[in-house]
Amino acid sequence: MPVLGLFAVAAFAPLPFVIARPGLTADVLGERDGKAVIAVTGAPARQTTGQLRMTTIQATGPSTTVNLPELVDNWFDTARAVLPREAVYSSGGTDKEIEAHNLEEMTRSQSAAAQAALGYLHKDPKAVQVELNLADVGGPSAGLLFSLGIVDKLDGDGSGGDLTGGRTVAGTGTIGPDGSVGAVGGVALKTQAARRDGASVFLVPKAECADAQSELPEGLRLVPVTSLTDAVDALRAMNRGQAPPSC
Repeated sequence: MPVLGLFAVAAFAPLPFVIARPGLTADVLGERDGKAVIAVTGAPARQTTGQLRMTTIQATGPSTTVNLPELVDNWFDTARAVLPREAVYSSGGTDKEIEAHNLEEMTRSQSAAAQAALGYLHKDPKAVQVELNLADVGGPSAGLLFSLGIVDKLDGDGSGGDLTGGRTVAGTGTIGPDGSVGAVGGVALKTQAARRDGASVFLVPKAECADAQSELPEGLRLVPVTSLTDAVDALRAMNRGQAPPSC
């Protein structure tokens, strides 16, 4: 095959990458499809102001082919990211298998979020039940925001006010039952989604500060956290007019 032909074939051959962009955000203190995202029974739930917005990225599907011209077109676009396919779809498999895996991850994340929040508040999980209604958004990255939403619904800032202080707070991070916060990926795109939807504060896993700063929108304050306690303490500090930790 002529050299020119080889280049043409290579240019349009599928590559193991996905193209991602800022995705939807959702207020975990609000409603989804007419139902409260966080529903609590066995304890009085507070009326809250402000928002706690979980963030996502929107990526080309695992079976979608990306060729070299598409990759180059998106590489220099700050509103897009070119990511290795395995970094986004680590479980592998077909589109349906990956979707099922992501929904399973979200279910586990919601369970861990409830355990972490109730443990933080020293509440008996047998007496206080938490139902989370956001199962159609896959993956574990909303765990931290779910936990914060439960804390706000049950305890606010601990002094009678809202944990958010009336702000729109966004963020990302996995959560363990012990309240530990883990990295998730795609944070530079998630900060853009957060600012687009009105957030002024973004809670980010501390290990991902550099990524979050790379395309940080103007007017969005980064707050690094390693645990649920870190996140609650930072929001409480802001409500007292004190500066939280920064990246």
